[in-house]
Amino acid sequence: QVQLVESGGGLVQPGGSLRLSCAASGSIFRIYAMGWYRQAPGKQRDLVVTITSDGSTNYADSVKGRFTISRENGKNTVYLQMNSLKLEDTAVYYCKADTTRRNYWGQGTQVTVSS
Repeated sequence: QVQLVESGGGLVQPGGSLRLSCAASGSIFRIYAMGWYRQAPGKQRDLVVTITSDGSTNYADSVKGRFTISRENGKNTVYLQMNSLKLEDTAVYYCKADTTRRNYWGQGTQVTVSS
């Protein structure tokens, strides 16, 4: 079992920044990739970015150049630095961990971009 706890969401004005955190615990040795996804009201859950155990990343085109994923292995934590936020970035952001057995999701954290 892997447990994921997200934090860092909130309300921000357009052009502002937020940093999300996702702390993993449990059978973390099985994790080979982690990522962030988001779901806006009435829409499907979409990829934001993923990072593999070797550091390879895959960003959605809509966030390239604005969002940055990083990880702190010693703390089993993944971060999402979000800059130049836009209204359309408003969504619930979910952390995901991929393991050899199954995928795990966090509970989600709300990000609202509004003036």
